[in-house]
Amino acid sequence: MTRRILLVIFLLVFATGCATIKGWFSSDKKKALEPAELVEIANPIRVDAAWSRNLGDGRARQGLRQRAAIDGERVFVSNDEGRVLALDLATGRTLWDSAAVEVTRSGSRLSFWKKGIRDGGLSGGPGLGNGMVVAGGRNGEVVALDADTGAERWRTRVTSEVLASPLVTAGGLIVVRSGDGRVFGLNGHDGSRKWVFDRGLPNLSVRGNGAPIEGGGLVYLGYDDGSIVALRALDGALAWEQLIAPPEGRNDLERLADVDGEMQLGLNELYAVSYHGMMMALASDSGRPLWNRDIGSYGGLTLLSDRLLVADPDGNVWALDRNSGAALWKQDALARRWLTTPAVQGDYVVVGDIEGYLHWLRLSDGTLAGRRRIERAPILGTPQVSASGVLVAVTAEGELIAFPQPQ
Repeated sequence: MTRRILLVIFLLVFATGCATIKGWFSSDKKKALEPAELVEIANPIRVDAAWSRNLGDGRARQGLRQRAAIDGERVFVSNDEGRVLALDLATGRTLWDSAAVEVTRSGSRLSFWKKGIRDGGLSGGPGLGNGMVVAGGRNGEVVALDADTGAERWRTRVTSEVLASPLVTAGGLIVVRSGDGRVFGLNGHDGSRKWVFDRGLPNLSVRGNGAPIEGGGLVYLGYDDGSIVALRALDGALAWEQLIAPPEGRNDLERLADVDGEMQLGLNELYAVSYHGMMMALASDSGRPLWNRDIGSYGGLTLLSDRLLVADPDGNVWALDRNSGAALWKQDALARRWLTTPAVQGDYVVVGDIEGYLHWLRLSDGTLAGRRRIERAPILGTPQVSASGVLVAVTAEGELIAFPQPQ
């Protein structure tokens, strides 16, 4: 786990061209690593926030891709203080606030963590379903709350930190993956363990895990070695496995092949992308490859009726034909800005970046349409959009903000 944390620090320092560390690079090399300068947008659309609120700081040090969860006109969020909140989507008003996990603070072991290190806290965003909100923590806690009241239904513990949002299936199963490679199938009524799937991890990987998804009686997961695994929801048995991108290279850093972002499930197809530079469409029942494309991402994919959207590690945003992977358009003006998985808000594609900006691109052709800075903190988690078109994003320092659909 220490190596995973250090990798995040390594990547963030290199991505931002940190000026406080002297002598590492020439000024030209530093500039080449810095986020691209933002160009002026001609006739930008108006993007006004409906409301915002602060959930508490401390997330940036953890490198977590925290995101909100939306159910109808309610927003559910967790914070670094171990709390889960339900908010009104239209106003941001608190509907309930539950102290799900107790958090203590120990003395700082590293000088640049000035505020000390928290023991405990909620690390993965909440999962929703069957009238429950399920959240996971850094100490392996899993807590299920009533979605209407915030009252605790049950709690249990898995073997390691929970970095991904738990999956709540229609059949009442709770699927939780822990940071040590294990996946747990829990009974939705009481949290008791039904099955566990155990898989090893490579020596070095990008911090984070993609959330499980389900369909057709199978649970799909992306792994740090560049593979996709399909498990039977009934008993956790392996149904099939497919390698998306082999971990190739001379050292652990070059061999990073994590499938950590959102996968997408169509009628009969599963779409996934690896950090190592490969995207693939698979038959969802067997894992048989349908097509592949040499595009990678440390985030994930967004699926529409005719296309896939993805932001690659270089900061290019792509729209691809979902049937063939052919490029429909590419936007390269956001280079080296460490973009989130794209979200779709009406006629626009929205991505967050490492400097706290949200960018609106036209869905039709990818041209830049609007921009808004939330704060000077990275946006790591995928922005979420409600059925009514309200977009909600969270920064790495816990600033939550909501934007109505641009007119």
